[in-house]
Order: sequence, then C-alpha cells, then structure tokens
Amino acid sequence: MTDINLEGARIIIVGGSSGMGLALARRLLAEGARVTIAGRSAERLEAARQTLGDPADLNTAALDLTREEEIAAFFRDCGPVDHIVSTAADIEGAYQLLPDLQLAAAQRVVESKFYGPLLLAKYGAPCLPPSGSITFTSGVAAYRPAARGSVVAAVNAALEGLVRALAVELAPLRVNAVSPGWVDTPIWNFVAGDAKLATLEAMAKRLPAGRVGRPDDIADAIRFLIGNGFATGTILHVEGGHRLV
Repeated sequence: MTDINLEGARIIIVGGSSGMGLALARRLLAEGARVTIAGRSAERLEAARQTLGDPADLNTAALDLTREEEIAAFFRDCGPVDHIVSTAADIEGAYQLLPDLQLAAAQRVVESKFYGPLLLAKYGAPCLPPSGSITFTSGVAAYRPAARGSVVAAVNAALEGLVRALAVELAPLRVNAVSPGWVDTPIWNFVAGDAKLATLEAMAKRLPAGRVGRPDDIADAIRFLIGNGFATGTILHVEGGHRLV
C-alpha cells in the first residue's frame, strides 16, 4: 500500500505521449491527479490527449529535453509541481555495432537519457515541495548489455549513478529510477524494425516471467516510487527476471 495520496497532485510526465509515459498518465488521471504530459511533438501530444479521452485534469506542453533554455522556461512558467517523471529516450540509430555507430546517434541518447534528466532535476527541483519526487527511467541494458547496445547500456548506468547522487544532494526530495526490461513499446520500432513482433516473441521465451513487459507494468512501478515516501536513491527493477538469465 503506497502512502501518498495523489488526488489533486500536480505531476509532470516528460515522454508522456506514448508507451510507458502514456500508461502512467492514464493511471494517475484515474487517481485524480492533475497531469501534464510533455514532449517534442505537438501532434503526438494532441493524439495522446485524445487517446486519454481529453480529460479536464490533463495538460500538454511542448518541451525538448535537449534544450536547456526550454526546460528552464518551462519550470519558470509552470507553477508548483508535486512530482516529476521522465520516460523520454531518443535511441534512433543508436543500436549499431561500433563500426556503424554514428556519434550523432550516440549523442542523442546521452542528451535525452542523461543530460535531459540532469536538467529536469536542476530546474524542476526548486518547484517541488519537500515531499516531492523525481523519477527517471533506466533500463536492463545497464546490467545485461548486448552487441549493438553499448551506448544505451552506458547511458543507463550513468543515469543510475546520477539518481543516487541526486537523492543525496536534493534530499529530502526523493529521486529514484525504474529499470525496465524488454517492454512492448514503440521504441522497438527503432530497435528491431519490421522484425519487432518476432523479436519480442523470442525474448518472451527467454524470460522467467514468460512474457515481455507491458507499459502498464512500468506505470505500476513508477506509481509505487512516487507514492512511497521512504524510497529514494532506489533503482526498481521491473524486467521479468531478465537479470537472472
């Protein structure tokens, strides 16, 4: 049983227009939270709004995590916030063997999954109450890296180090991360392309849980970290036993 009631809570989800972030937005809205989903694409944000039924407690905001001035302006204008979540990641072109890896693709991963969270904490923390929280999204690649995944593995590991350091520096604000395993989200369109379905089916057979994750699985985990006032500096693994095999 989580110990923080989220009815009326003001929660920002960066990356909330699809996948895990969208699932989290749906769950939090059902609990009575006031949710803002942020992302780079106004069209995707509007599509997410319609998918969620255009609720009165939902706001959208165009925000590019790679632009410090946009993040600073966003938090300057958004008013008080209770919790901040980021599920955003730009990994397009990053899953390559080293001879084919382009530095620009690697830089996009670093900007979206490390510098972006760093800037969210820098500018978002002053808007949070002492009981507030920041939750990021890491990934199992930090523990079970595969060929072609060197950049993603390294950035996930760096993000987890950042979480632990920020939990100390920003205390009593709580800073945590969820580390998903293989989850059926649109990100696999970049990783596997047309082979997405077959790839996920093969992965499911390897996992002790017998299936790949669903966005709702990760939303549940993030909701726990938001709501548990004694969890900070924590990496919550939700990966179907992937680290065991």
